[in-house]
Amino acid sequence: MLGLMRGSIDRWGWLGAWACVACVAPRRMPEAPQRAGAPNVIVVVTDDQGYGDFGCHGNTLIDTPRLDAFAAECPKIARFYVSPVCSPTRASLMTGRWNYRTRVVDTYVGRSQMEPDEVTLAEALHAGGYRTGIFGKWHLGDAYPMRPMDQGFDTSLVLRGGGLAQPADPIENGRRYTDPVLIEDGVPVATTGYCTDVYFERAHRFIESSLAAGQPFFAYIATNAPHGPLHDVPADLYAKYSARDLRAAARTDGRAPTAKELDDIARIYAMNEGIDRAFGALLDHLDARRATRDTIVVFMSDNGPEPGRQVAGLRGAKTSVYEGGIRSPLWVRWPGHLDPGTTVTHPAAHVDLFPTLLELCAVAAPRGVALDGRSLAPLLRGADVAWEERALVLQSHRGDVPQAGHHFALIHAPWKLVRPSGFGREVAPGEAPFELFDLDEDPGETRDLAGAAPARVAALRAEYDAWFQDVATTRPDNFAPPRIFPGGPNVPCTVLTHQDWSVRQGDGWGRNGCWHLGFEREVKLQAALLFREPRAVERVLVRFGAGQAPLTIELGGERARYDLGALAFPAGAVEFELECAQGDARFGPYQVELVRP
Repeated sequence: MLGLMRGSIDRWGWLGAWACVACVAPRRMPEAPQRAGAPNVIVVVTDDQGYGDFGCHGNTLIDTPRLDAFAAECPKIARFYVSPVCSPTRASLMTGRWNYRTRVVDTYVGRSQMEPDEVTLAEALHAGGYRTGIFGKWHLGDAYPMRPMDQGFDTSLVLRGGGLAQPADPIENGRRYTDPVLIEDGVPVATTGYCTDVYFERAHRFIESSLAAGQPFFAYIATNAPHGPLHDVPADLYAKYSARDLRAAARTDGRAPTAKELDDIARIYAMNEGIDRAFGALLDHLDARRATRDTIVVFMSDNGPEPGRQVAGLRGAKTSVYEGGIRSPLWVRWPGHLDPGTTVTHPAAHVDLFPTLLELCAVAAPRGVALDGRSLAPLLRGADVAWEERALVLQSHRGDVPQAGHHFALIHAPWKLVRPSGFGREVAPGEAPFELFDLDEDPGETRDLAGAAPARVAALRAEYDAWFQDVATTRPDNFAPPRIFPGGPNVPCTVLTHQDWSVRQGDGWGRNGCWHLGFEREVKLQAALLFREPRAVERVLVRFGAGQAPLTIELGGERARYDLGALAFPAGAVEFELECAQGDARFGPYQVELVRP
């Protein structure tokens, strides 16, 4: 982690009653060294936008004119791979390393927090003279020391957790995509406009100030659209697609799509065209500032689409390890430097973006960091270079600990070994088969060759086994979740949510859970329970893990907030759990606020 914390915090007007839920003293990064003549960098990552959600990929039912035109201005990358779900993709993108090295193994309940010792793309570019800003979705940890402001970003305007309308969201946001409450440099702020437009417009301001300062910038714009829920989408675009016949866009295994399925597609397409519109405004902003030729612009998605719509003839969707779940466009434009007539035939993956951008920007790779990605810069420039094909492995499934051989794809061109054993299962069923495809001959993965080529399957399984053994032993206790550190000198307030707890009871987000905390010294913090709506609670049992007796606090009443007073946390690792009781019912709080007096 780079930089120092700055100052103390104030209270923030109408947000004052709850602002400390997310706040810490905003951190000021060290001044970046002056760097004249370096290209600016913009990386745009969308959320659940499928490979088939673009006109340029053959979709005649959606209008994405600005992205289609942009794609034509970029070198062609035949096959670019991401993870089946979003946090693993974001960890690999930010570090240039396979996500299992970073402790990110899933998307929620404590398993989307990234090891803070990882060096991020923002940290590397900042050290190379860049101003850095993130606008939108981070999804790699909401509390110190894992927030974007702790991981290399000078400026941040982000949502918490995996998306708006999820349990990490500020309660006051009320599930809004329009006029959302976001977290700006650690402080909750009310914004105006649709979320996609808010992120891009805030990036415009960051770009403007960077150009005025004469300093190159890295702007990371990560939308939460078109991720659900789908209740709040751009109204004008929804009306447009609601009137359009979208039956051919549905993937329903031959049956007629329902009205609900078609309505969902209309809502998703409305969000997708909203992205296209905002992206076009970004390009216009660069043109107006005469910054287009000096700026590398990257566009990609984090994984495949939600099931139910076509994916340009590919098999599978989000969470799948078939092509439809792990293929994304990668469009990289740098006028005068990258030839749109170039075609890259070698498969590439999210881990490659980190070294690629560093090479294009002439920024040194971080010392002592073993990158898994390979720079695509020579290929994007059309250079005639020797390029040895390599194994790319994409694996993700639910659960605390990754399981060898469970729900993965290994691509070693032209071959793909896949074991689609079920994203939602923590352990693979024994009967789940290994499948083999020749992607050059069969990009739709319709002909399983495993039975006809057992030697090939054995060789690729050996490659996978070596990969898993390598990434699983990156550090001691490799898959343990990182710890949150509340109460430090520059951390006056920490919020704990279901996003970051380990589930103790219940399925999914869980009814109750435990937060993995760490303290450099014994500290007393003011604690409060937060609920989305008033709820009756008779008492709460507070547990600190082994070595410290539980504490029972009598409450009573029916409120949305219960102040528990000061809790004494011991030094070291603490497994923190609060079990609320009302009659025979046992449940956890919706969120917990810890404030340093």
